[in-house]
Amino acid sequence: MNITVPAQLNPVAVVKRAGYGLVRDGSPQTSYARRLGGGFYPRFHIYINGSEIGLHLDQKQTSYQGQKKHSGEYDGETVIAEIERLKQLMQIMLTDQVGSQPTSGLTDNPGKKIWQFWKK
Repeated sequence: MNITVPAQLNPVAVVKRAGYGLVRDGSPQTSYARRLGGGFYPRFHIYINGSEIGLHLDQKQTSYQGQKKHSGEYDGETVIAEIERLKQLMQIMLTDQVGSQPTSGLTDNPGKKIWQFWKK
């Protein structure tokens, strides 16, 4: 299942903030994964293509040596719930960007030390 990342956000930043880690499996295409439990599988697996995030659920490792295909779940309740979680996270990140503009707290008192500002 695919989801489009808004132009104001970096897709890699979105998946990292969502708890995904870089997969280093020797594949030429960069991907990210987030485990659902203590084991290596099941896991959500993401590929990024421009502003598109392609997500599926890997239930288990490939069955045959040298084979890249696996039994990935591309829709279903769990995948849809994860897509919704990513959409909510992107909305929060967009709101944070709007709210992260310089505030009057620093400009009202130019002599104020930065660590005093953070104590508020």
